[in-house]
Amino acid sequence: MASCEEFEVTVHTSPGPTCGTFNRLWLTLIGLQGETPPITVNKGDHHLLPGSMCPIRVKANSPLGCLVLIRLHLEAETGFPDLDWHCSRVEVRRLADRQAEEGGEGGTAPEDPEVQVFLCDRWLRTADGDVELRSGKLCLLKDEKEDTLKQQRLRQLQHQQKLIRWRKFLDGAPQCVDLNSMSELGPNLSYTHQSKSNNLHFLRGFVGRVEAWSFTELDTIFAHSGHQNKIARFVKTHWMEDWYFGYQCLNGCNPLLVRQTRILPPNLSITSDMIHPFLPEGSSLEQELQKGTVYLLNYEILDGVPANMVNGEQTYLCAPLCLLHLNQQGQLLPIAIQLQQTPGPQNPVFLPSDGCDWLLAKIWVHSADFQCHQLSSHYLRTHMLGEMCCVATLRQLPEIHPLHQLLMPHVRTSLQINIQARGSLLATNGVFDKAIGSGLEALPVVISQASKRICYRALCVPDDLIDRGVDKLPQCYYAQDALRIWDILYRFVVNWVNLYYIGDDDVQQDSELQHWITDINTHGFRQDAGLPQSLQTKAELSKFVTMIIFSCSALHAAVNFSQLDFSLWIPNCPASMRRPPPQVKGTVTEDDIISFLPDVSSSCRVLMVLALLSQPAINFVPLCHYTEAIFREDAHRQLVGEVQAELKALSDNITERNSKLELPYAYLCPEHIENSIAI
Repeated sequence: MASCEEFEVTVHTSPGPTCGTFNRLWLTLIGLQGETPPITVNKGDHHLLPGSMCPIRVKANSPLGCLVLIRLHLEAETGFPDLDWHCSRVEVRRLADRQAEEGGEGGTAPEDPEVQVFLCDRWLRTADGDVELRSGKLCLLKDEKEDTLKQQRLRQLQHQQKLIRWRKFLDGAPQCVDLNSMSELGPNLSYTHQSKSNNLHFLRGFVGRVEAWSFTELDTIFAHSGHQNKIARFVKTHWMEDWYFGYQCLNGCNPLLVRQTRILPPNLSITSDMIHPFLPEGSSLEQELQKGTVYLLNYEILDGVPANMVNGEQTYLCAPLCLLHLNQQGQLLPIAIQLQQTPGPQNPVFLPSDGCDWLLAKIWVHSADFQCHQLSSHYLRTHMLGEMCCVATLRQLPEIHPLHQLLMPHVRTSLQINIQARGSLLATNGVFDKAIGSGLEALPVVISQASKRICYRALCVPDDLIDRGVDKLPQCYYAQDALRIWDILYRFVVNWVNLYYIGDDDVQQDSELQHWITDINTHGFRQDAGLPQSLQTKAELSKFVTMIIFSCSALHAAVNFSQLDFSLWIPNCPASMRRPPPQVKGTVTEDDIISFLPDVSSSCRVLMVLALLSQPAINFVPLCHYTEAIFREDAHRQLVGEVQAELKALSDNITERNSKLELPYAYLCPEHIENSIAI
């Protein structure tokens, strides 16, 4: 008599209201010695309902050996809708060998009280074909003991590489995923963003009005749309003051550009005599440079960039150089602005003593900053970087790889939001096309120029803050909070890496990991950007993973959720300029300034988009909070608990500090930071 094994199998459907399906589910048990024929799970009174358990008995006519995989296959049921199904897990218990029960020979498989759990935690579709589930813990390829499981890893990656492909979006910039729609993306890589309704009532009615504002009208529209925003009210009150200009360089929506300089750019046409009145008494520009109190804003990536046509009217861009001085009170004050990169008689240097010319020059700097913030600091350094790392992770790291599981909660949402952005905000008739100075012709130029200037040190917070000389500035709250978050994330990643990599040799010999970093380098930033070409040590790996998580969570929070606050008062952050930069001094009056600002229609259109982008989701997942089942396992749960406790302590510390500040900086308070880029 042939030996017959029997298994008790329970299929768990996730509890969400749409997780069930009418489709027929086929299940196959796979062991090291063989596999069962496919068996139907949901037949008779067994249905794949939300939150349900479907128990079945599975018989194997020959020994399977150690059970290692479960194969699931969904098949559409005739006459019923083809609905996706969200499987939580499959549990299997080996029952006693039937031949042994009957007293026959060869009965060597006693009943096993242990339940083997095969986590799924994903959507399945009929189009997916066969889906294989594994039991056991996360592991590296070197730790796989069985060829069957090594082959399963390879099959999964081969399947993913057919589905997830690279595509060039812009020349000279990181590539994106070769998908164009939500249906192509599939349910496991898409999400629902539930946001509070934005009150755009007072802005919508202006979209059809293509003419200049008056300052009286700006006051009125702000009174209706910005009166409840404390930061925006502060901006409106102080936007013309030099100290607040410098404050925004450190703590505004683009805190990534200002840097200490000890050598003046050769194309900045200033002399020590010009700057002397704005420096401490008895000091010279050369002395201040040596002391490290001189800072620079350089918008060179805008040099020569074509400006957009907005509502049939030519707009203008400039590529300013702005020199700032750190005074003895710790304030960063602008002391010289040159609006174009090439010095000359028609490119004067504006000084704080230049009255209305000085105010207009600062407005031009803020307009240039808007372009660089949106396309470089925001889109390139968070959205595009997150998508690049997500694509490489899906293509090169199998789901059982510990870094796949750690990274995906932070990068998964970047695919959907970027597909949506390329199809709307960055597309024909989108906000860049219709309302922003750097339109569709400028956009690829700016992103390409910004990509050329990206270096790995700039992506890593401790290195970046030191290199820019802002790490010790007492009023740079972005720097203080970013560094503390980076340190917490780094400790978390180090502990995660230590669970799976015993020594540096394990990193070097992880072929999947090396293929992953190669994929990122091949399709990401330029080869000389300083990103590691291979990963050699646990410390190097931990730093790189921390950079990804920080960029897709904390950095995005700092540069995205702040933008409406600093833009609601339109003169503080104009998205376009309607007159060319002044080429001489003394021709601009205060009444003239309004004529440089964007028209009513385009500025309201920009504000409506920023209001949408700056609104946190109702269902947002806070930093280092994970819904995936894998994070509830013992070792993982302990690490998650530790990092959450550290982030909670930092939130409390920042809240206490902010309570003592006239203008709080809350963008990097961990309890408000989303775990990934979802807007």
